[in-house]
Amino acid sequence: MTPEAQQALRRRAVLAIRDGMGIAEASRVFAVSRMAIYNWLERVEAGDLRSLKSRKRGRPARPRLLPYQIGATVRMISSGCPDQLRLPFAFWTREAVQELLKRRFEVDVSVWTVGRYLRAWGFTPQEPLRRAYERDEAAVRRWLEREYPAIRARAKRLGAEIHWGDEMGMRSDHQAGRSFSRRAETPVTPGTGRRFGCNMISTVTNRGVLAFMVFTGRFTAAVLLRFLRRLLRHRPTTVFLIVDEHPVHKSNAVRGWLKRHRDRVRLYFLPPYSPELNPDELLNQDVKTNAVGRRSSGTQQELMADVRGYLRSTQRQPDIVKSSFREEHVAYAAS
Repeated sequence: MTPEAQQALRRRAVLAIRDGMGIAEASRVFAVSRMAIYNWLERVEAGDLRSLKSRKRGRPARPRLLPYQIGATVRMISSGCPDQLRLPFAFWTREAVQELLKRRFEVDVSVWTVGRYLRAWGFTPQEPLRRAYERDEAAVRRWLEREYPAIRARAKRLGAEIHWGDEMGMRSDHQAGRSFSRRAETPVTPGTGRRFGCNMISTVTNRGVLAFMVFTGRFTAAVLLRFLRRLLRHRPTTVFLIVDEHPVHKSNAVRGWLKRHRDRVRLYFLPPYSPELNPDELLNQDVKTNAVGRRSSGTQQELMADVRGYLRSTQRQPDIVKSSFREEHVAYAAS
């Protein structure tokens, strides 16, 4: 119906009720719900018959949010988390943005409208990275702008290789990926109920070189030194090894050994609580997902064999190792 026809229908229904027609009968005669008739009567009681006039259809000519409000909202979403703005949310969801608009600008919109706003502003739902509160942003900037460029220049001057290293533990009960199954029937993956694990230490370079060692037991200074000796046997040049500040890396035994072999290997440390700056973390994720999570190992020996086999295959494909350095947070180390 046109707006004019709807207005005429409302007027006829209200006048019929004023002339004595019951609401139930008016609902049947005019083919509208009783709730609609009650609403029309309330509007007339609050004003007069002119209040039945049809309102303008479509979106309002004036946007709900003004340009300065859009800019402020985008900046708030981009610069922090909802709890920093005293909102009861951990992530930026549609409900969180809805509450933000309501509190800051007294603009009450539906979650579907918020979704349209977010798409128009260039936001998409993504899995967030976890970042420690203890992370020192000034130290990270110093590393990116001064410390790492100085290491890279020194390595170029000495003809050294820059290796990025890390350690990782793996468990037999780790599972990754999905499996097709009938609707509402969760797939079941058979596997041993026993839990066992192993550890891995590895280094990667932006030239596609991968070195690794799979071992059992705790990660100690003796394990690290065994790996370093093996690494130096296979690398003819000086090695600049960049690692995190794990206590083993700073132990007296390791520092003493490095001092005696300074002409072959030097150790540098990433800023604390900044694992995303280390390209070797991407190798760890790849191994944990594809060599452990997507396979079923019945014994510790099988688990270690699966990991070694996967890493040896990766060693023979340096382009895969190089591709890790194209990730946004480690692209600075690609050259």
